[in-house]
Amino acid sequence: QLQLVESGGGLVQAGGSLRLSCAASGRTFDSSAMGWFRQAPGKGRDFVATISRNSGAIYYAESVKGRFTISRDNARNTLYLQMSSLKPEDTAVYFCAAAPSFGGTYYYTQADEYNAWGQGTQVTISS
Repeated sequence: QLQLVESGGGLVQAGGSLRLSCAASGRTFDSSAMGWFRQAPGKGRDFVATISRNSGAIYYAESVKGRFTISRDNARNTLYLQMSSLKPEDTAVYFCAAAPSFGGTYYYTQADEYNAWGQGTQVTISS
């Protein structure tokens, strides 16, 4: 099972940008679909974006489409989330997650499809 560690969170003003990274250790990163989720205070964990193991398929939540970009570097075992035009409602703890993938274009949007999670990184957007 992969071990995942997120980084790159912080405090930025509305309209700003951040780039989150998720470093994976283990031998199955390039055979895993990956995803980003977020959890705001007092709320459940929400899907943000997902990418298939070969980057051939990507899917975003409507709330972030056009502002966030998910990508991965299988050679570096790293997942990224480039966030721009940030809004106060993007404030949350952001988690990366890994799911066993049965094909190059499979991706997953439900949290219970993922079996490995990072500890999360805090993103705070001030208005």
